[in-house]
Amino acid sequence: MTLTAAVAGASGYAGGEVLRLLAAHPDIEVTTVTAASSAGSRLGDVQPQIPSLAELIITGTTPEALAGHDLVVLALPHGHSAEVGDALAAAGDGAVIADCAADHRLVREQDWEDYYGGAFTPPWTYGMPELLHAGEGAARAQRAELAATGRIAVPGCNVTAVTLALQPAVAAGLVDTTHICATLAVGYSGAGRAAKPHLLASQALGNIAPYAVGGSHRHIPEVVQNLQVAGAGEVGLTFTPVLVPTSRGILATVVAPLTEGVDQEAVDAAYGVYEGESLVDVTGPGAWPTTAPVTGTGRALVRATVDDRAGTLVALCAIDNLGKGTAAAAVQSANLALGLPECTAVPMIGVAP
Repeated sequence: MTLTAAVAGASGYAGGEVLRLLAAHPDIEVTTVTAASSAGSRLGDVQPQIPSLAELIITGTTPEALAGHDLVVLALPHGHSAEVGDALAAAGDGAVIADCAADHRLVREQDWEDYYGGAFTPPWTYGMPELLHAGEGAARAQRAELAATGRIAVPGCNVTAVTLALQPAVAAGLVDTTHICATLAVGYSGAGRAAKPHLLASQALGNIAPYAVGGSHRHIPEVVQNLQVAGAGEVGLTFTPVLVPTSRGILATVVAPLTEGVDQEAVDAAYGVYEGESLVDVTGPGAWPTTAPVTGTGRALVRATVDDRAGTLVALCAIDNLGKGTAAAAVQSANLALGLPECTAVPMIGVAP
C-alpha cells in the first residue's frame, strides 16, 4: 500500500531536498506541495531537478491543504511550523508530521526564550535515530522513541554535525564537557534560499565569513541538550560557524579537554558505538572526514583523535547540511515512525568529483 505525503515549504532548499528523496521512495507518493510566494506555480518551475513531480501545482500552506496525508513534512521558517502542526492535530489528523524547523526541538522554555523568542511550543520526539542516551541501550533508545511517535522534530544541521562528532566521547566520560569548542565550516545553502545581500555570489565567492559569533547561534542550546542526553553534566560550549564558498556541506571540528588517563585506544573503543550504523562511518586512522564524499547523501563521516600535547580530544564530523543535516534526517525518522525500513530512500552513494 502506497502512503501519501505533503511537503510544506516546497520551494525552499530544505523542502526541495525532502522532495528529491521522497520522489525516489518506493512506499510514499508525494501528492501535495505547498508554499507561500510561489503558490500557483508548477513545482517544476521552482524545483526543476525533480522531473517526476514537475506537474504538481504548489498551493498555499494551510491546514486544509495538508490534511488527509500519511506523512506531512514541514520545511517552514522557525515560528511557523507549530501553528500548522497544532491545527492539524486539533482537527484530528492522523498524519506523521516531521518538522524541519526549530519549533519543537527544545525541551527548556528558557532556552527558547533566550535564543528564539515568541511563544514556546512543547518538544516533539527528536529526529536523530543515532542520538546516544546515557546508560544501557544508549544506541537504540532514540529509535524506539521514533518508532512510537507521530510527531518528529528534525535536528538543526549544525547540531547534527557537532553531536555526532562528540557524543561517543561524552557518553564514555572521556572529556570535560565544561570547555567544548566547536568550529564549523558551513555551505551557503544552510542560510536558506531567500535573497539577502550577504548571500549573493559576488559576496560569497572568494570569501570566508563567520557569523553568530560569541555564543549567539541558535543551535547552541540544542547541542547542549543532546550532550546532556548522552550523559554530560554541565556543558560549556563555544560555537562558531563560518560560511565557506560551497553550496553544501558542514565540517565540524570539536575540541574538548580529555579526562585523566584517556588515550587513543580508549577513544577508538568509545567511537565503536557507531559500528553497525548505516549512515555514520568512522574513518580510519589519518583519514579525516571531508564533505565531498557525503554530498547529496544522508551519511556522516566521523573521526576523533587525541592531541597529547594539548591534552585534548579533536573530533570531526562531515555531513551534507541538506542531507543528514535536514532532509535525510526527516525521511530516516519518518520511516521509523511509519514502520518502514529506516534507510529507505536515504541516499548513501555520493557524487564525485
